[in-house]
Amino acid sequence: MTQPIDLYFWPTPNGWKVSIALHEFDLPYTLHLIDIGAGDQFAPDFLKISPNNRMPAIVDPDGPDGAPIAIFESGAILQYLARKTGRFGGSTERERIAVDQWLMWQMGGVGPMAGQAHHFLKYAPAMDPPNDLPYAKDRYRSEVARLYGVLDRQLAATRYVAGDFFSIADMSLWGWTSLWKGQQQTLDDKPNLARWLADVGSRPGVIAGRALAAEKRGDFRQDKAAQDQLFKTKG
Repeated sequence: MTQPIDLYFWPTPNGWKVSIALHEFDLPYTLHLIDIGAGDQFAPDFLKISPNNRMPAIVDPDGPDGAPIAIFESGAILQYLARKTGRFGGSTERERIAVDQWLMWQMGGVGPMAGQAHHFLKYAPAMDPPNDLPYAKDRYRSEVARLYGVLDRQLAATRYVAGDFFSIADMSLWGWTSLWKGQQQTLDDKPNLARWLADVGSRPGVIAGRALAAEKRGDFRQDKAAQDQLFKTKG
């Protein structure tokens, strides 16, 4: 019997990647909430698992050669789970290359840029003192729009991001792109992206992964203590 994977998680777009994946892969897991607003990500025991003090992370008791393994970085976790199960990573070398490149595109582009857009559009103006920076807001809002244009054009030719098959690339992208309104984006000129968001969002595994600990998801704009934990500038 498969031993449950330990999932270290908080309901954010990065956390959703792995909660969605575990449901899509139909893998049992034990949930460990890492309250990023309370600073749980800096706890010594968690840093042994995720030295970059970020969630999500997993510990798989049935790792390579049957030995436990701890993995941090959401993209690395998705790739590991795809290899472990032989699912959602592409069935041919060309498909695997397509999945990897779009996964890397999410990790290096959409995630960081959308995250900065959220920060400067939503949180920075509410900080004490306020940091309402028009240049930063315009820069990240525009870069997210450019990236979503790339994604919309890709989805004009394929049902899913890497082809006509659902993959870990879709799992990595859906959470961030589902928050397009908060990034001050529009889907009026991106019909393929709108179609894909609805299609992926209707999958039972995506619904279940997105719902995990949803009641814990909050708005940190009025929580100074949480801001101090989330936006620390010192290591």
